[in-house]
Amino acid sequence: MTGFKFDCADPEQSAETLRSDVQPIEPLLKWFEYSHLPPHLQAVSKPFHDLANEIVIQIKRGPERTVALRKLLESKDAAVRAVVVPFG
Repeated sequence: MTGFKFDCADPEQSAETLRSDVQPIEPLLKWFEYSHLPPHLQAVSKPFHDLANEIVIQIKRGPERTVALRKLLESKDAAVRAVVVPFG
């Protein structure tokens, strides 16, 4: 990913934890959770979760970050649907 630096001692730590002292938690991140999904859908959803967290870590809150997260969420939903209902 060009332009993103993930500089964290624990790469599994979420953006919610990393930025909690800097600003309020990003409400849109809840839609990128994937632990409730079956394993084959977790594999599809996880990269979107990871990128959403990267965006929250690297980009200050504002309208364009919100747009980026919403469009990423739309893409994630479409990818999951493509696996659930192929040739939909």
